[in-house]
Amino acid sequence: MSGKEAKVYLVKSDNQLRCAKVYKDVNNRSFQNSSMYREGRNERNSRRARAMAKRSNYGRREEEEAWQNAEVEALYHLADAGVRVPQAHGCFDGILIMDLIIDHTGNVAPRLGDVEMTLEEVKEYHQFLIAELVRMLCCGLIHGDLSEYNILVDPDGPVIIELPQAVDAAGNNNAKMIFSRDVNNIKNFFGRLAPEILSTNYADEIWAIYEKGELTPDTQLTGQFKHNQKKTNVKEVLSEIDDARMEHELKMNELS
Repeated sequence: MSGKEAKVYLVKSDNQLRCAKVYKDVNNRSFQNSSMYREGRNERNSRRARAMAKRSNYGRREEEEAWQNAEVEALYHLADAGVRVPQAHGCFDGILIMDLIIDHTGNVAPRLGDVEMTLEEVKEYHQFLIAELVRMLCCGLIHGDLSEYNILVDPDGPVIIELPQAVDAAGNNNAKMIFSRDVNNIKNFFGRLAPEILSTNYADEIWAIYEKGELTPDTQLTGQFKHNQKKTNVKEVLSEIDDARMEHELKMNELS
């Protein structure tokens, strides 16, 4: 099967049927603006970081390896935290080996968008995936490209796949926007089947709790959020900016 990031093959590994994900060349991928997703990821090797910043041939190769390793690390990290993702078995020469997600007949599990669901299952799966996104955020990660096409459904429910673009929640300036997009993609999909879901606002509710440092996997959510209607005091903000500028200038004068 071919996707926008890679081709996936059915292989035998350790005498078991598993998936082999072969990443496409960067020029043939849909994630051309991958820098938005990579922001905030720590690169421990300074030589590699400099090469990646310069976009040299070596840097691009290292960038590709880092992109692939991000998915492997995310899969291990999230599996340890109890998130339903495929079990990874390592990445070798750009090929990621993972468990095969199967349905009740032993065939490859269908994508969420291809599954016929009862109204009860629609509501159950929506709540389950919101809880999974919370659990991921508590691990410091955001999927970054979540939709009904990146979720498989096995006999026990949804399994989240496709994580090379996983975002560092604390270090990425676009984190809130990306998280909200993931949550709202899921809301809009399920909302077509259960319209009452469209009136929920889990994205803003969850993020507000996360910013306060109070989010846990057991946080009770309502799906409702009231935005602060208080107008910003522009004079107060400008005064704070002036104070900060003066403080900076004093420090610079002391140094000189």
